[in-house]
Amino acid sequence: MIDPIRVLIADDHQVVREGLRMILEAEEGFQVVGEAADGVEAVELAGQSQPQVILMDLRMPRMDGLEAIERIRAQWPQVAIVILTTYDEDDLMVRGLRAGALGYLLKDTSRQELFNCLRAAARGDALLKPEMIARVLSSAPESPAGRRHREPHEISLTERELEVLEGAAQGERNKEIAARLGITERTVKAHLTSIYNKLGVDSRASAVAVAMQSDLLSGNPLSSD
Repeated sequence: MIDPIRVLIADDHQVVREGLRMILEAEEGFQVVGEAADGVEAVELAGQSQPQVILMDLRMPRMDGLEAIERIRAQWPQVAIVILTTYDEDDLMVRGLRAGALGYLLKDTSRQELFNCLRAAARGDALLKPEMIARVLSSAPESPAGRRHREPHEISLTERELEVLEGAAQGERNKEIAARLGITERTVKAHLTSIYNKLGVDSRASAVAVAMQSDLLSGNPLSSD
């Protein structure tokens, strides 16, 4: 029997936490291991319960979700973090992705989308739809840090690394990238590690975001057309 995916819910609204818990507990394959009402509790519970996935709200008291993401990623990098957000938080989403979140989930999403997202996060797969990445990045304000990442001449990726990155941007899993390029999954993971190091990030979402801002992806693979 496959062990259930361990999920921690961090949101300052009790009704949101209770709703998500009820939905997940009614679906086989998930186990809610804790609920946090703010970022401080989220960090504490992440250490205590060791979840596989954390659903993280960004606007919380005492410590916001952005700082909580940074602290959790620094201490427990194996934990996948998915941002819980609304349509009017694009800037915060970009900052959350840069902080190490694997992707994001809109609070009004369907149950099936929630389940699919959590399963993908537990596998370490990309969670961002190409058209949504484009929408988020198009509204992201300029910043000194962002401009540093957007200088293409400062980033040198090999042709194979670019092919792997374009697959990640399209939402392909490691297995799918490997099959398309005729290489092993282990090789794909090695390329991704190299890409992360070169871009100064630690997740697929962050890598795709930086690549988009640096015009590294040819053929506009993130177009919603």
